[in-house]
Amino acid sequence: MRCRFCSKTIDTTLIDLGHTAVSNAFLNANDLNKAETTYPLKVLVCDNCFLVQVDEFQKNNEIFTEDYVYFSSVSEGWLKHSKAYVEKVTNRFALNKNSLVTEIASNDGYLLQYFKEKNIPCLGIEPTNSTAQLSIAKGIENIIEFFGEDLAIRLKKEGKQSDLIIGNNVLAHVPELNNFVRGLKILLKPSGVMTFEFPHLIKLIEKKEFDTIYHEHFSYFSFYFICNLFKFHGFEVFDVEQLETHGGSLRVYVKHKENEQQPITENVTILLNSELQKGINKINFYTGFQEKAIDIKNKFLLYILSEKQKGKQIIAFGAAAKGNTFLNYCGLKNDTIKCVVDDTPYKQNKFLPQSHIPVVSREYFNNHKPDIIIILPWNFKNEIINKLSFTKEWGCQLVTYIPELEIN
Repeated sequence: MRCRFCSKTIDTTLIDLGHTAVSNAFLNANDLNKAETTYPLKVLVCDNCFLVQVDEFQKNNEIFTEDYVYFSSVSEGWLKHSKAYVEKVTNRFALNKNSLVTEIASNDGYLLQYFKEKNIPCLGIEPTNSTAQLSIAKGIENIIEFFGEDLAIRLKKEGKQSDLIIGNNVLAHVPELNNFVRGLKILLKPSGVMTFEFPHLIKLIEKKEFDTIYHEHFSYFSFYFICNLFKFHGFEVFDVEQLETHGGSLRVYVKHKENEQQPITENVTILLNSELQKGINKINFYTGFQEKAIDIKNKFLLYILSEKQKGKQIIAFGAAAKGNTFLNYCGLKNDTIKCVVDDTPYKQNKFLPQSHIPVVSREYFNNHKPDIIIILPWNFKNEIINKLSFTKEWGCQLVTYIPELEIN
């Protein structure tokens, strides 16, 4: 394949997770006897610009459909994180009733609702109808389509350039990066700023978070690459924060290169130097990741199959995309993990892709007392352990597997 940033032919492999179904392609009962399409989940590294990426086997408009099942507001921890962000940027950038805040991939209004509460005008751009309708119900204006250069041109003509553009966990979902960033250049006011949050590639590799890889994510970013991406398109990264979300994320602050109102903080130099010292721009940095994934897989299978042989009742909690990557890489089915409990109504009464494990509501616990619960969205581990604290009444074990097998 060719690199989606610099167009160089690439063939260096970071990890090969085999053929898997699309992680959020949940099945209905009448789908179970039909053929299920799987795609190679192989991650490559460009040895020119060092963008880590998967090939595009399924188009983003086939993944992010009108019945998309991921709703950001389900996580109380993520809502708290978003509200704190709104308070921070409102004060830092003096946002008010005369400002316009635009979020790309605004989902169900989980974040923009807090700007609305402050009477700060906001606009959501969200391609999935199922999530956008919930945002609209909160009184937030939404454009239900994918963002790119053409949409940015149209919005500029309508006088809707933005003072703040937000993209939380969206950059990884963009197959045409250059078109996307060209759109940002058009949509952002000359004095405006942008913030983007995304899982940090360094953390993904160091913490062995290979299950963060799935077909929805076309790219995985280092700070080194992000700085080069925005610089190429006439932007400048002027600040960065390291976050605990999603196993370790970055929040980068971006401005037009010509905008002198925002000074570049020392955080930028410190993090960039740290990555360079670790060898982020050397291909050797990316070797050995496959072996780490295999080790995690083998240790987990030894544990879970041993417990199953003892007659233990095993279920999972949280029908997360990363969980589907992990279960399918391990080859686990519903004969080992009986079901997965999830609080999202749109996922309940469906089946996980490929493994066909049924998704049920929390009412499951009214009549069942499992011995072991595998926490699939380990990035919300503390929140979920608190939710499931009642299971300690019967001695249930709560298990996570990244970066190491851990039993609570």
